[in-house]
Amino acid sequence: MKLKPVILTNNPLTKSSLENKYSVLYKKEASLLDILMFARDYVHKGHRLLTHPLMGSIKPNQTPFKSVAVSKECFNDVDLLSLEIIEESILKAEQLIKSKKTPVYTDKVLEDFSLIDFDLIKNALN
Repeated sequence: MKLKPVILTNNPLTKSSLENKYSVLYKKEASLLDILMFARDYVHKGHRLLTHPLMGSIKPNQTPFKSVAVSKECFNDVDLLSLEIIEESILKAEQLIKSKKTPVYTDKVLEDFSLIDFDLIKNALN
C-alpha cells in the first residue's frame, strides 16, 4: 500500500513548488529542529515517516531548511520504527546545533540551501 504524503516544511520553495501536488504544511518561522519536533508530533498521533528526517549529507547545523514527509493517513497505533527514527534524528540535530550553531548566511547561500532541501524531498517523493 502506497501512503499519501503530507510534507512538513519551513522551506518556501518546497511550499510553492509542491503545494499543488501534495498536502504541504508550511511553518515559515520554524527552525529545522521545530520541523523535526513537528514531525515527531505527527508520529505520536499515528502517522508514519515517509522520508528520513536527516536525509542528504547536509548536517542540521549547516542549513536552516528542513522538509519531512509523513503519511496523510493516521493509524490507530504508533509506528515504533518511525518513532525511533524521528527521536534519534532530533537527538542528533540537537547535538550538532549545540556544538556549532547554524551560521548567518547571505541570501544567495540561503537560496542554495533551499534548493537542496527542495530537491531532496522532491526526489524522495518520486
